[in-house]
Amino acid sequence: MYRRIKKVLGGDILKKRGKGIGVTFYGTGYGNGFPDVSRAYARLLEDGKVEILVGATEVGQGAKTVMVQIASETLNIPIEDVILVNEDTSKAPDAGTAAASRQTYNSGNAVKIACENLKDNILQEAKKILNVNSKIGLVCEKGSVYVKTYPSKKVSFKEIANINNNLKGEGVFIAHTTQMDENGQGAPYWPYTFAACAVEVEVDTETGEVTILRAKLVLDVGKAVNPTLVEGQIDGGFAMGVGYALMEDVGLKDGKMLNSSFEKYIIPTSLDIPNIEKVLIEYPEDTAPYGAKGIGEPVLLPVAPAILNAIYDAIGVRFYEIPVTCEKILLQLNKG
Repeated sequence: MYRRIKKVLGGDILKKRGKGIGVTFYGTGYGNGFPDVSRAYARLLEDGKVEILVGATEVGQGAKTVMVQIASETLNIPIEDVILVNEDTSKAPDAGTAAASRQTYNSGNAVKIACENLKDNILQEAKKILNVNSKIGLVCEKGSVYVKTYPSKKVSFKEIANINNNLKGEGVFIAHTTQMDENGQGAPYWPYTFAACAVEVEVDTETGEVTILRAKLVLDVGKAVNPTLVEGQIDGGFAMGVGYALMEDVGLKDGKMLNSSFEKYIIPTSLDIPNIEKVLIEYPEDTAPYGAKGIGEPVLLPVAPAILNAIYDAIGVRFYEIPVTCEKILLQLNKG
């Protein structure tokens, strides 16, 4: 597609537009048979709140929010009644690294299991206090346990903790992963996250500059525990993909970085990123905590391929190395 813009001083600047799509599927976790284990503890505190201990490091992916939400949902208590301890190695058990888009799936599962076990212990204690013969029919809600058919017969978490201050739950989750055979066959990951990105770009054939005009990213999230965080991940991942495709160049030569500062190592700014149309596909994964898959890296992966395909659609030149800088585009155009 072509668009001509008149120069102020005469002549034409030929700008060409193109559209491109990139798709990806991404296996959650370490994969290929590498042990992938997350652990978490849940403990009822004296004030009736619940402490969650899990070594899920927060690196901007939203672990502190999601782990609290999962605990709140499992125990049916307000979010403010969940106390998260996640970066104190003297207290929190190992939950594996904040990598491989695994924390929501792996550690979220561990937190859910820990809370389920704590809930079971709370109900067992409430059964004694309420003098009923079974925990069947007991309901946890808003920091209390009551008899479903007789709601006024209830006891608070705080009252339970005052009687038994040693109620805990442990959660261990081991992700499915098997090592591939010598032919590269096997089941190295589970689950998989899927994503697709579409962009429209404009290439200035006089300067080599690429402008992204429109973008759309469709993401299979399983279930969005926190849709706002997911959309934030898409924004960040797309921006990283733009840098990956067009700007960020370490410039290695003889094992040394030529662009070792932000003076030369260029990253995108907000002015380089268009409004992104975001589409969340929710098809809950039955092995995941409340259906949620890992989405940290999948939001990045299809962006650069989509941009390179759009550049090809615009100027008919296929690039096989990134970043596709202005200089590289002009060099290829001048060859023609």
